[in-house]
Amino acid sequence: MDPIEPLHSEDGSETTAAFGDSVPRPVGSTPLEEALLSRLDEDKAQDMVLIDLKGKSAMADTMIVASGRSHRHVGAIADHLLRTLKDQGLGKAKVEGLPHCDWVLIDAGDVIVHLFRPEVRTFYNIEKIWAVDSAHRMVRD
Repeated sequence: MDPIEPLHSEDGSETTAAFGDSVPRPVGSTPLEEALLSRLDEDKAQDMVLIDLKGKSAMADTMIVASGRSHRHVGAIADHLLRTLKDQGLGKAKVEGLPHCDWVLIDAGDVIVHLFRPEVRTFYNIEKIWAVDSAHRMVRD
């Protein structure tokens, strides 16, 4: 049996061996996008992707897709995002999927957020629909 990789190195700093390489989070172009991405980052959402929909769709300017580790994690992230939206003055965001928390959709007008459990995200693969490889924004240099 292979040995288990340690979470911390001998000097006490965290290692990334157990979790894979650290991926920088996407960067938003508006204060609302940044607030939502920061909240997702604080809540340890996984595989965050920001998709620019300007010129591709009239339904929103931006789509954010992220994963939670479990039903409970997805529900908690959704609740925190709704609080963030309320703090931003957008308390009337439309929400779908909260009872089951497999896939929660939050429609905040200009920004749509999709939260998935990893298996559900893989099944629906909505990033492919929007050709995410050419449209997402990463950390600025």
